[in-house]
Amino acid sequence: MRLPAAGPGRCRVHGGGGMRPRDEVTVHQLLGRISYFHVLFIEPALASAPAAAGGELCCNHRTPSGPARPDAGGLLAHGAWAVLDEVAATLGTWAGRCPSHGPACCATCRVAGSAAAVADAWLATEHRAYQRPEPHGPMRQACREAAAARLTRVFVHQHHAPCPAAQVGETAGAWLLPGTGELPLTGELLALWRDPLSGGGSPVVSWLNHCTDLDDIRRVLDTRRPTP
Repeated sequence: MRLPAAGPGRCRVHGGGGMRPRDEVTVHQLLGRISYFHVLFIEPALASAPAAAGGELCCNHRTPSGPARPDAGGLLAHGAWAVLDEVAATLGTWAGRCPSHGPACCATCRVAGSAAAVADAWLATEHRAYQRPEPHGPMRQACREAAAARLTRVFVHQHHAPCPAAQVGETAGAWLLPGTGELPLTGELLALWRDPLSGGGSPVVSWLNHCTDLDDIRRVLDTRRPTP
């Protein structure tokens, strides 16, 4: 996967259906930040993993089928949200992916699944890079749920594409989510998407823009730890 030409936090703006122009710009910037940081920090450090078992069928592949929903091949292929699909593709056959994964999949289900997979991969990769124990199951579940719920909520608002995936809440507990002082990349990802259109300011970890790899981030974290 190549670095976005526009640099960190930027990507091209494509038309959307349910947002003010400035809100669309905000969403596209946040998607660009995911893509940029994944390519720069996470992808080079990804551990090879066996193919994960597929999850439940998406809305468009279930039997009996409900009303047809916008598909990934149409709604995601040429818009800014395509970068999330591209990032998830670097993870191989990620857990929870529709067994009939393809362009006919429900676009909203795809966003939810991709967001969960990306957050889980970032969480595990940061733990390894900073020489911390593997994250426990409840923390991984909380991160997956939070990422899926937060990104899907914005996607549905922008494209008017509701589906059952958009109704999944964050049930695992917010206290399990890592903060930016612990895991800067995963913590910032979850914080930025908590309520990105509120206008209350973005919790960007600005010093990340001066790092070039996970070792740089680890060194910064080491300098910020309280001295015993």
